[in-house]
Amino acid sequence: MLKVAVIGLGWWGRKMIGEIARSRKLRAVRAIDIDPAAGEFARANGVAFSPDIQAALSDREVEAVILCTPHSRHREQIAEAVDSGKHVFCEKPLALAKRDAEEAVALCNARGVVLGVGHERRFEPPILELARLARSGALGSLLQFEANFSQDKFLALPADNWRLSALDAPAGPLTATGIHLLDLAVSLLGPAETALARVAQLGSRLANGDTLGALVTFRTGANALITAILATPFFGRVALFGSEGWAEVRDLSHPEDSKGWTMTTCRRGGQPIAADYPPASGVLANLEAFADAALGRAPYPMPQEEMVATIAALEAIVRSAESKAVERVEA
Repeated sequence: MLKVAVIGLGWWGRKMIGEIARSRKLRAVRAIDIDPAAGEFARANGVAFSPDIQAALSDREVEAVILCTPHSRHREQIAEAVDSGKHVFCEKPLALAKRDAEEAVALCNARGVVLGVGHERRFEPPILELARLARSGALGSLLQFEANFSQDKFLALPADNWRLSALDAPAGPLTATGIHLLDLAVSLLGPAETALARVAQLGSRLANGDTLGALVTFRTGANALITAILATPFFGRVALFGSEGWAEVRDLSHPEDSKGWTMTTCRRGGQPIAADYPPASGVLANLEAFADAALGRAPYPMPQEEMVATIAALEAIVRSAESKAVERVEA
């Protein structure tokens, strides 16, 4: 089993501890958080605790770190982990700037450690099937990607939480949920070319915005329409349209507590066909794929060029939300 340290015991760090406890491929041996009160949670879950990340980086038992920390800290913490010879699993987004994502990839490759990213939606069974249909040519030429990932979980956060900070979470809903959809679009359509986005504070007190709409164009000529809202009950939908058919995946619940999905496909000349998928944890599947790669069993299935391309597109969306103009994605 891959022995890991979870850095950050906020909402998602605690979720990670729970997922790892169900795995036969990873084991959490240490947890880090600057809040000493988080130690009670760690110890209750049989994990050693420290308020200092250096305790994990200097621990020879720790083979990898899982970063569940503010986004602006990722570049610095990846560099520290790599310098200590640890494999790195970084929660999304990998970085807030393309150059930082490129540096993270280069540092990991130079040291020969695996870099994983928390884009768990790639690992959900119906999304894997959607990707298979797209890559097999069954949908024909890919024309447009449409997706919505909305929730209201952040309404309960205190105003000083880093997830509501313009520094750590620019364009609000983008770094919360929209980034997952952007990553899926990049994985299906390739590098993005331009972005036009609007972020507004319409239904909440979330200072960095609660409603995102983005139109992203790709070098292939295809489009992605992405919606992410932080002031409405959960809704999740991903759809891909091609010249020979389309496929749509609808979530039955928030992925944090999956209750399954309904996937509908329609081929030219045919009728829509719906299929139900049982609950599954994309989070755990992603972590275990990372463990397999770190232990040399299989390559990590997320191409590094896509990791960087997603952040390049994110950067353009953030610029567009500020300028209210079409922004080019850095090549």
